[in-house]
Amino acid sequence: MSDRKEKYKKVAYYHGCALEGTAQPYNTSTRAIAKKLDLELVDIENWNCCGAMEVKNVDPEIQTYLSSRVMSLAHNNMGQDVVMAPCNGCYHNLKKAEYDIAHKEKSREVVEKISAKADHPAYEAGQVETIHALDWIKFGYGEEELKAKIKGGLKGLKVANYYGCMYTRPRHIFPEKDQGGDSESTSKPHYMDDLLEIAGAVNVEFPLKTACCGGAHTLSDSDTSTKLVLNILQAAEAAGADVIATECPTCHSGLEMHQIRALKRMSAQTNVKIIYFTQLLGLAMGLSPRKVGIHENVSNAIPMLKEMKIA
Repeated sequence: MSDRKEKYKKVAYYHGCALEGTAQPYNTSTRAIAKKLDLELVDIENWNCCGAMEVKNVDPEIQTYLSSRVMSLAHNNMGQDVVMAPCNGCYHNLKKAEYDIAHKEKSREVVEKISAKADHPAYEAGQVETIHALDWIKFGYGEEELKAKIKGGLKGLKVANYYGCMYTRPRHIFPEKDQGGDSESTSKPHYMDDLLEIAGAVNVEFPLKTACCGGAHTLSDSDTSTKLVLNILQAAEAAGADVIATECPTCHSGLEMHQIRALKRMSAQTNVKIIYFTQLLGLAMGLSPRKVGIHENVSNAIPMLKEMKIA
């Protein structure tokens, strides 16, 4: 067993706010495939929001503290050294907090001061490793092992893999990426492509893998968000995709809701379906659409999946 496989087999699970709300299908499917793959998720108790975009825009040091508290809970209360965050926003913010605490005196001072007031140990850089759900499956279970687990597979489903912008930016907070070998690339991420290809999907050439969906502007400038999403949807269709695979709840919700808005406000219709990569992996391993929450998605992919005999 590789070091990472052993290390990632049991992880502290930080699902964050979105996976208890609009991204419930992501949570459902993540837990379902964990059970299927015999990977153990240990929920972080008494967790808090990572600070998302809102707190970061008001006071980035407070956001650093909020993310650090999650990591402190995992390390100091649970004895865990790996935190798995499926949400790109949570993953990004925990990685940013890790970097800031390691490199910025002010960040350390704020974290220590608020932690003392809150009466819990301050997080120290290096106490945990934060990973994404893609790392967790790719290395915690393994690609060869995943091949053996595939039942019916995705049967040639054409997929545009959409990573969003927070999975790779800013580059400096992800020192483990761009290291060659089996490390992830920030300019051309491929972990989702790798896993879904194993599951039987056909990954189409998709130029907007890391383009912004405009999630941060949804409330302040909905038209801009709709235009950015429409670019992504139309590029996926032009590439021949049946499905856009996602691994970010903000992106997923944005693609679904602005697909509807683009039709209503701009008379621009697109038919590509939006599905979490964990849902697709679950289907490929023989789990039912309900087990992975397909019926909870706004984008109704069930007729297409039934027609292709995937569901």
